[in-house]
Amino acid sequence: MNAPKTPPKRAEIARIRPLLGFLRPYKGKIAGAVAALVLSSAAMLAFGIGLRWLVDNGLKNGGGALDWALLGLLGIVTVLATATYFRAYLVNWIGERVAADIQRAVFANVLRLEPAFFETTPTGEVVSRLTNDTTLLQTILGSSASMAARNVLMFAGAVLLMAVTSPKLTGLAALVVPLVVLPAIVFGRRVRRLSRATQDRIGDVGAKIEETLSGIRIVQAFTQEAAERTRFEGRVGDAFAAAMHRIRARALFFACVFFAVFAAVGLVLWVGGKDLLAGSITAGQLTAFLFYAILAASSIGALAEFHSDLQRAAGAAERLLELMKTEPRIQAPAAPTTLPEPAQGSLTFERVRFAYPARPDRSALHDFSLSVRPGETVALVGPSGAGKTTAFQLIYRFYDPQQGRVLIDGVPLTDAAPDDFRKRLALVPQEPVIFSGSVAENIRFGRPEASLDDVRRAAETAAAREFIEALPGGFDAQLGEKGVRLSGGQRQRIAIARAILRNPAILLLDEATSALDAESERAVQTALDRAMSGRTTLIIAHRLATVLKADRIVVMDEGRIVDEGRHAELVQRNALYARLARLQFDVARAAV
Repeated sequence: MNAPKTPPKRAEIARIRPLLGFLRPYKGKIAGAVAALVLSSAAMLAFGIGLRWLVDNGLKNGGGALDWALLGLLGIVTVLATATYFRAYLVNWIGERVAADIQRAVFANVLRLEPAFFETTPTGEVVSRLTNDTTLLQTILGSSASMAARNVLMFAGAVLLMAVTSPKLTGLAALVVPLVVLPAIVFGRRVRRLSRATQDRIGDVGAKIEETLSGIRIVQAFTQEAAERTRFEGRVGDAFAAAMHRIRARALFFACVFFAVFAAVGLVLWVGGKDLLAGSITAGQLTAFLFYAILAASSIGALAEFHSDLQRAAGAAERLLELMKTEPRIQAPAAPTTLPEPAQGSLTFERVRFAYPARPDRSALHDFSLSVRPGETVALVGPSGAGKTTAFQLIYRFYDPQQGRVLIDGVPLTDAAPDDFRKRLALVPQEPVIFSGSVAENIRFGRPEASLDDVRRAAETAAAREFIEALPGGFDAQLGEKGVRLSGGQRQRIAIARAILRNPAILLLDEATSALDAESERAVQTALDRAMSGRTTLIIAHRLATVLKADRIVVMDEGRIVDEGRHAELVQRNALYARLARLQFDVARAAV
């Protein structure tokens, strides 16, 4: 995810250009903003002409001439204020709207990325790009871009009117242009590079915040607050150091630009004063020329600042475009195979070999072959690291195996659209995921169009309705972030109700009763027995009750199937299974 240190300039422009496409839907408002921009710039330039007329005619002749001169200036100021209002409103509206569109587009693409992407990209880094980087772009695409365009017009108009007013003084002022362009070239690239580094360090800070707060109970339970604070301070210190490098470069850049610009204004004032005393220029002309010179100088300064901000935005755009252009490895084929209807629920692994991208030298599954018939309940048993959870990951096609294939209802997953076969699956993980929102919204996550009566029936089947209705608000009760208001067993039963509501052809249970006490386990096990009836079920099992009710038990070790059968026969003939039964199932029986 790290950008090269010195990417070529053309490549940077090519990366940023796609973001400008987000402006196309708002051509009408852009046209209005441009019209207001031109009108306000013209009014500002006209103010200089009014000043010249005021000095040379109004102050000289007095009386009505002075009154008309002041009324003319007031009219110009009124036009300027009105045009400035519409320009500011429209450009800020465009900036906010485009930033929101970019956020939506980037987030939509992030949702398509497979879990392997998040093995190497911290969640906090993604959050930083979606928030901090889009805020930078919003500023550039909105007010900053508008001010830059305004200053370009002001500079061009001011230089033109300077030349009309006094060609001699204009030529003298032109000598400062190289002194402004040179710092822009020298410092611009450095500021861009340092801005990218600063955004990366800010992303590191966000990642650390997300990691620490998501595990705050463990941090406090192990009294690691001081250690985490020290680590966080290190990330903040790195971000501060990167920001200071960028700030020093920007400060030096601005110092060079402003010194050159206003030194030139001072020189012009000195020469103009000499001409005024010699009678070769009028007071009104000198006043107007100085107004235009200051206008041009301030425009150059503002453009220099915009150039620096643009470098920061370029770094932010690169980071966002990296996310937007990242293509998921798991995609539907160009012409996906249609799965048979109605769903049968058969599941097959054919000589699968798989290693996680983060550990390519260590296979999680070796020559793994397994066939599960429709309606059959199969329990996967084995020590930690045997590959049981990996098998579940491949069923959902979160990853593709390096060899072999996985089939649902006789169709290889690589030949079908992921949305099609995933609709036939439901998962109850060992650590249930609860989203912020109401109870009903969490259960309905399995089938968003389900009625509230369907939600209630699913909750009752999962032995969850009683405790749900006891909550303040019942099914409308807000559960808080990650379901912090629920116990572990309650979160598990919400997850089971979600899977039941989905009514899948294949049910995947990753030890779905592990977080329950003995009484709740009996209730949920009865509910699961009803939920498993008539559908294919694959269970990662550590509990004796679960194993005994399976049609078949598959024993796994180091990514391979070492045996399969029923409980009684496996205890007799398989030493690994017998040891697991003694260590795990006897403990479970004693607990019950």
